[in-house]
Amino acid sequence: MDFNYTEEQLALQDTLRRFYTRDYPFEHRRALAKSADGFDRSAWKAFADFGILALPFDEEFGGLNGKAVDAMLVMEMLGRGLALEPYVPTVVLCGGLIRDAGSAAQKAELLPAIAGGELMLALAHYEAGARYQLDQVATTATVSGAGWQLDGAKAVVLGAPAADRLIVSARDGKGISLFLVDAKAPGVSLRAYPTQDGARAADIKLSGVQVGAAALIGTAGGGLAVIERAIDYANAALCAEAVGIMSALNEVTLEYLKTRKQFGVPIGKFQALQHRMADMVIATEQARSMATLAAVRVDSADAAERSRAVAAARAYIGAQARLVGQQAVQLHGGMGVVDELNVGHYFKRLTMIGLSFGDADYHLGRFSDTLLAA
Repeated sequence: MDFNYTEEQLALQDTLRRFYTRDYPFEHRRALAKSADGFDRSAWKAFADFGILALPFDEEFGGLNGKAVDAMLVMEMLGRGLALEPYVPTVVLCGGLIRDAGSAAQKAELLPAIAGGELMLALAHYEAGARYQLDQVATTATVSGAGWQLDGAKAVVLGAPAADRLIVSARDGKGISLFLVDAKAPGVSLRAYPTQDGARAADIKLSGVQVGAAALIGTAGGGLAVIERAIDYANAALCAEAVGIMSALNEVTLEYLKTRKQFGVPIGKFQALQHRMADMVIATEQARSMATLAAVRVDSADAAERSRAVAAARAYIGAQARLVGQQAVQLHGGMGVVDELNVGHYFKRLTMIGLSFGDADYHLGRFSDTLLAA
């Protein structure tokens, strides 16, 4: 297997690196986290111009035919830049759902709009008490005229405050189905709030929400397998984002060890701190290998192979990310937790990643289950 990146992939990473260095400095990001939107809409437009919003879609729908490895390279850069823009909710999750299960009409309408930065979506699937179990859905979909009526509640819907449309999971008597819902439709109410890492999420209530027959994504009752695939893609993307953050933490921590002095010498001269820095670098490179494995395997048509690789990567990277984040904060001393320094913000994002779509213990259990089922 060739692990070398193509010239196009390297050029895309370089473009994103320059963008974050020049147009998305840390102070700008801090201000965005306190703004009404919680992200930069001009940056979203720049993402469209760079092509990363179109990356995973087919050319006939305005996409670039990208694979999960291409998304991995993008997510690593978004991690290094501490991006607040809802790339995973809109492009990876919802875009992936429409790409994999949408009708020709839905793809023709929605995918070019996502690729052009004109449409944002959010997946409203998890519910209170589900504890990451994807089949725990109490929201109902009942036949109403020529369409459906949706009733229920969804919890911690990432990216929902900025979403133009929602993809809602509901039970319809045959199983779990997916429906496209206007975020401002009658009967939809959102309680928006900032998350620990400065992004935005919302709890959503659906009360007698009416949607037409064309709102159904895929087949009635066939939504669970599609959701599982989309969540696997999201988990692979988060693995890559975590690696980007870990790499950035290593760089800023090494620079701090070189400049912070104690007893008249840089603290990086102390052997104990050198050993801790070495542990951080080793953990990051091992995590990078696991993120690459997840990206390569998540495109597999074999659901068991896909789930096994992604679960293993999430469990392993979750533990390594915690180590790197904690060490970075501790090696910075009291400065590691101040709001003015990016170290604490990186650590908060790693913490949020570690709890999104399943924590390390959950994914370790998933991995064990796939081995027993083999």
